[in-house]
Amino acid sequence: MASVPALVALADPPPRYVDGAAMDYFVIEMVNTLRASTAVATARAKKVEQEMINAGLMPAPAPVPPPLKKDKMRDSLGSNASVGPEGGDEEELRARLEAIGMHVGANMAERLCHDRGLFTDTLDAIKFICKDLWNVCWEKQVDNLRTNHRGVYVLQDNAFKPLTHISGWEGRADALRKAKVYVAMPGGILRGALARLGFQAVVVPEVTNLPQCTFQVKLPKGS
Repeated sequence: MASVPALVALADPPPRYVDGAAMDYFVIEMVNTLRASTAVATARAKKVEQEMINAGLMPAPAPVPPPLKKDKMRDSLGSNASVGPEGGDEEELRARLEAIGMHVGANMAERLCHDRGLFTDTLDAIKFICKDLWNVCWEKQVDNLRTNHRGVYVLQDNAFKPLTHISGWEGRADALRKAKVYVAMPGGILRGALARLGFQAVVVPEVTNLPQCTFQVKLPKGS
């Protein structure tokens, strides 16, 4: 009988809390670590690809167009994006962050829905994301929810917490470029949570005016 309390605690463990600022610092360090890791992984893959090209096992890639001049690049991108891992590796970095977010979101949705029934209506699932999940992750609810009633939902947060402290020394465009990295994991959290609820969604985060963030959630027809 002594093992019964232990089994109950294992099935429904008590919640553990950490300071909100600690999570912010953790995300910052995680992005920096994954950026460095992605650069190493990409360099390793390019090295293997070059060895295969030299051995005649695969064709050489098409020539890369010449880079833009510095002034033109500043006008079009707002930053020196072709230098360092923040250029070609940025997409891979966002993909890795999204994958981590999906794992986190799935576990959080399972935890929050422990005493709930299954969602049969997509709108109810989206409302759960906008209220319960958003409040747990970012300490507030979504400011605006819109839908076209054909499986597309737009979730808008006017002061999205992960973006409140982002800035760029090169100006607004540089800050927006950095913001796109920091919304990858939240996008994955939403996608993972919906997947655990039984809805396979496409989540597209959009940042046009800091610290506002919009997530477009597309659900397949008939879901």
